Amino acid sequence: MNNSTYQGAGKDASLLDKLFALILYLLPHHLLSQGMHWLTRLEWVPLKNRLIEGAIKLYKVDMQLAAEPDPTAYPSFNAFFTRALAPDARPLDESDSAVLCPVDGTISQLGRIENGRIFQAKGQSYTLSELLGADADECSKFDDGHFATIYLSPRDYHRIHMPLTGQLHKMLHIPGRLFSVSPSTTRVVPRLFSRNERLVNLFNTENGPMAVIMVGAIFVASMDTVWSGTVAPASRRINQWHYGEKPTVESVNLAKGEEMGRFNMGSTVVLLFEKDKIVWIDDLTADTKVEMGQAIATLLD
Repeated sequence: MNNSTYQGAGKDASLLDKLFALILYLLPHHLLSQGMHWLTRLEWVPLKNRLIEGAIKLYKVDMQLAAEPDPTAYPSFNAFFTRALAPDARPLDESDSAVLCPVDGTISQLGRIENGRIFQAKGQSYTLSELLGADADECSKFDDGHFATIYLSPRDYHRIHMPLTGQLHKMLHIPGRLFSVSPSTTRVVPRLFSRNERLVNLFNTENGPMAVIMVGAIFVASMDTVWSGTVAPASRRINQWHYGEKPTVESVNLAKGEEMGRFNMGSTVVLLFEKDKIVWIDDLTADTKVEMGQAIATLLD
């Protein structure tokens, strides 16, 4: 594969896409998200069972893949939505050179970061600097590097796992809007992934720096990590935390394939890798379905 180009240009935005985006601009994103946060954590049995049953039917969720296949066993809708998978549901590619897919979902785009810009959809892109909150030191690590954007639909498994073994050195919470991240919105809303609220997780690996960025979306009021729980600062400024730099600072080390976080409702993950460290798997293009644990790239020597 020629990783210097984007893998699949995507579809043109339709009139329906534009109308949907216009409605989203007018909605009170954070108020709706707060309402959904409350609703999905209710433990009143009749309501939470009705919500779970409705989601399973609507999105054709395969509960046989879940560690707990009984829908009524979940105490709330959010517990169902962030359910664990059965231990053998997603075997990990065991090749030493494999970069693992962190989630179940669909490739939105992947390719090279060119001139500091990341391709979003046909006619749409955004800058690396915008995505990383204008952190110049971190941006320099990914200049001319590689990116992948993976969309999680409501039917997908919503826990996020490590593509490579790594040590966390910085986490940033960047406030923003909560536009839908569906394919139709991605085609229309400019700089979508650098405008939405997001959690930037920056790791050091044996193969260079790696970023795993959790992008919030409408109805996604909070995102969780295994080292800090729910991350949702009330402040409307960028917050950042440093790890492992001093003896008194917590060190977070996670193995390849290990769980690192989860979305409370659906969203998108953006991966970043340093220049000339990986090559994407040949048959991956926009709209390709992927599963957690499969190889999406190969490490270069």
